[in-house]
Order: sequence, then C-alpha cells, then structure tokens
Amino acid sequence: MSMLSPLLRVVCFLLVSLGLLNTARAELTIEITRGVADAIPVAVVPFSWGGRGHPPVDVARVVQQDLARSGRMKPLPEQDMLTRPTAPAAIQWRAWRALGQDYLIIGQVNETGVDQYEVQFFLFDVYKGEQLAGYRLASRGRELRHTAHRVADIVYEKITGEPGAFATRIAYITVAQENGRRIHRLVVADADGYNPHTVVVSPEPLMSPAWSPDGKAIAYVSFERRRSAIYIQTLATGKRTKIAEFPGINGSPAWSPDGKQLAVTLSKDGSPDIYVLDLTARNMRRLTRSFAIDTEPAWSPDGKRIVFTSDRGGGPQIYVIPAQGGKPRRLTFEGSYNARAAFSPDGKKLALVHGGKGYRIGLLDLNSGRFSVLTSGPLDESPTFAPNGSMILYATQAEGRGQLAATSIDGRVHQQLKTAQGDVREPAWSPF
Repeated sequence: MSMLSPLLRVVCFLLVSLGLLNTARAELTIEITRGVADAIPVAVVPFSWGGRGHPPVDVARVVQQDLARSGRMKPLPEQDMLTRPTAPAAIQWRAWRALGQDYLIIGQVNETGVDQYEVQFFLFDVYKGEQLAGYRLASRGRELRHTAHRVADIVYEKITGEPGAFATRIAYITVAQENGRRIHRLVVADADGYNPHTVVVSPEPLMSPAWSPDGKAIAYVSFERRRSAIYIQTLATGKRTKIAEFPGINGSPAWSPDGKQLAVTLSKDGSPDIYVLDLTARNMRRLTRSFAIDTEPAWSPDGKRIVFTSDRGGGPQIYVIPAQGGKPRRLTFEGSYNARAAFSPDGKKLALVHGGKGYRIGLLDLNSGRFSVLTSGPLDESPTFAPNGSMILYATQAEGRGQLAATSIDGRVHQQLKTAQGDVREPAWSPF
C-alpha cells in the first residue's frame, strides 16, 4: 500500500487492500540514526591509484561508507590514520594496534586498459597480524562502484560470518508534483541510494513493486489506464508484459521462489481473493474462497506456503495456506491489526505492519511465536527483508513526507534513507 493516514489506510484495506536513465548521483541519502554500542573498529586505508588522471570512483571510500551504514562496524576516520599502507609489506602492526583497530583493509585500483580496471584488496586481523582475505576483481569504469560494494560484501562476511548485501539493489515508488500534476515513478537504485534508474513514469498511481527471484525483472501494479493492471517489466530491455487486467482489483503481485508463478489479489469473482498465475502456461487457480478481503500474498522461500492478509476474523490479520491449496491458518494474534507480511530469507520469521499506537514494523518468529515491535511509527509500512536477512527496509513518514527507513532484525541498528523532494514509498529489496 501507499503511504496513507491511519484512517485512510484502514479504509483502503476495506475497499481495496491491495526507458532507463542512469546517473551517478544518490537519490537517497542514508543516515545512521542508531548503531550498536560495541561496533567493530575497522580501518579502510585509501587505495592507491595506478592510472591516468583521477580514478572514476573512490573505491575505499565506498567500502568505508558501506561498512559504516551496516551499523555494526565503526570505520576509522582517515585523518586519524598514522600510516597509509597499500601493500602488505608496508603495514606497521604496532601503529594500528595503538589505534585500537580490530581489522585493516588496504588495496590498489589499477587501470589495465581502455575502460578496464583491476581492484586488489587485502583484509587483515590486526591483533593476530593475519591475512583473512585477498582478492583481485576486474571491472569496467561504470561498474567500479558496484565492485566496491562487492569488496564490502566480502569484508563484511569475513568479519561477521554473514553475507553482505551492499551490492544489491532496491526498488521503490516516488511521487512528486511536477507542473501541477502528481507524477509517479518506479525507481531502481543501488542499496546505498546511488545510480537511480527510472523504470516507469506515470501520472496515475504505481504500486507494489516485486523483484523476480533472479533480479532481472519487476512485477508491479499500474493504474495508467484508470484501472488496476499487473505488469512484469524486464530491467535490461525495458520490455513489459501485462499479466492481469481483470474487472475489479488486480493487485499485490508476489513471485514464487522459482520465478514461474505469481500470487496476486483479484476480485474478478466477487470479493478479493488470492490467485496463483502460472507465467508459462498463462493459467490460474484460485487459492482462497471467502467473503472476506484476502490480499497481500507472500511466498515462503521454500515455495510451500503463502501468507496473506485477511479480515475474515473481523480485522486484518496474517494467515498462511499451503501453496497448492488447503485450509488457511491464522498466524497473528498480537493486537487487532497485522498486515503486509514478508518472509525472512530463511523462512523462519515474518516482518509485518502492526497496528496499535500508530503503525509500526513487527517481527514474528514462526518457530517460537515470539512477537516484537522494531520501529516507533507512527506510520511505518511495506517491510522488505535484505537478502541476507539482517535488515528490514520499510516506508515511513519523516519531515512531512514519505521516506524510507531500515532497521536490523534485533532493533539495534536504525537508518533513514532521505530524499530531497517528493514522497518515497513501497520499497522492495532485490535478491542477491
């Protein structure tokens, strides 16, 4: 759903419940509003440059920023560095230990041909004086920033044991006033907000972007013909295919893990229900049959279950049903409003919108049944997990307009992703 007032959010649930431009700028500015108190000290030394003029990208700076915005690491400011080695033989271990650094990253960027570069880097455990990683990565100029994210991913995984998600992307909807009209855009950007690509522009609403499992396409809802329709758009070519435009509601597309099916909300047979569309055979089957509103489906990572929002119990709650059909089972009992669930990548948790004192992001452990509230509201929506499961990106209200924010699943790290103008809503984090 789009970012709405609490009353309008409920009304919409009851009624609906449902050419790429490349730039180097950052459309979203990320601010760490809370990090862990025991963040890991790490020094990212400026990489040496072997080439003509200036390097296209400051690779070390991007790596430093990535590690900082994880909230779990505390990079050493460059001005505090006593030495700046770029090769292992030049490291003075005593200097880095005196600065209290646990880990050290050094490297070089070399121009190897026309628009050809090589990034070499090393990760060291300072106190043991041991090398933990050393890689050479080839890159083109326009890919150097992505290569820097890959370096950060490798470093993050070596230190924490958890895959990094810095080289992934996010999709989101923006709404802005332009020449007296509200213009909606579906945008794809790097996970740090850089390199935004406009996928679709429309004077009518765009909603519910959902990544294909291979990250090559996005399904979304468009009202460009003054009625809802579901499209799939291939990002590399811009080609799009209309998947559903039945009478009534066509909403909430969700990909199956194998990319062969979409779970959607349709009201073509009466009240909104969950249907599954086979994208190859182009046939469909009805998964729920209820006089209630069933909407917002999401597949489990193993493809065996689908969760959805339904008011069949008197108010919006989360239910689960076998993907092949069966009897729905209620999952949420904490409070009178729970909606828009998303599975964690390991299938063990659900992020959802929890209503009570405003709308906040909640986390349900499916094994223990433990429920926790991660955000403070008052209007937090559309949770989506990072592909490594460590963070949840969501839509919120800040400074009088729709913005994005993120929280770690333990609630210890919080980020705000700010934009200079317009509203930002309905984020979706890409797969690896």
